[in-house]
Amino acid sequence: IMDIKQARKNVIEQQIRPWGGLNVRANQALAEIPREKFVPEEYQKLVFADIEIPLNGVDKMLSPKIEGRILDCLNLQGNEEILEVGTGSGYLTSVLAKLSKSVQSIEIEKELYESAKASIKKLKLKNVDLINDDFICSNFQEEEFDAIVISSALTSIDEDLKKLLKVGGSLFVVVGSKNHMHATIVSRSSKIDWQTKSLFETRLEFMKGHEPVEQFSF
Repeated sequence: IMDIKQARKNVIEQQIRPWGGLNVRANQALAEIPREKFVPEEYQKLVFADIEIPLNGVDKMLSPKIEGRILDCLNLQGNEEILEVGTGSGYLTSVLAKLSKSVQSIEIEKELYESAKASIKKLKLKNVDLINDDFICSNFQEEEFDAIVISSALTSIDEDLKKLLKVGGSLFVVVGSKNHMHATIVSRSSKIDWQTKSLFETRLEFMKGHEPVEQFSF
């Protein structure tokens, strides 16, 4: 029988730390939230493997390594209001909730939304608000967030998305084309200034409805 606590510790030590030397708070949250409760039955043996675990025919959980790096670069202090686009299994949502004041998470797929909701409810996390909908920036225009996590890829970062950040806030997103993508952090330093920094190369599926338009040449 797999010793779950030990396995979780090993993942942090062997997969996540070497990539970003995670801060102590993030480490703690990753250790406390039971990843196995968010992984589909047939993949239980791979709970802590460094892969993207399938959730259905299309959607996958982020790999532990990427989750670690997202937390590392956001460096959450506990008082942040977070927007997550792509709830997926709800695992990262729960870790973010542990590390912040509140999380609004939006998921387009009804089944994923329902199952994430059930898993999060079992953990008795009170600061998570799940939304089953398509992500449209204009739906959030009245709000600004300290941190935004986009758990799928975009071809580019539009201005409306950047404007959802509070001054001092950070956005994590993977940007690029099918063959070349990189994780990016956008920081808002004033009402009119944003800094964009490329962090590392990686690959995620494109956000649904935001896939690149195929270019045909004749």
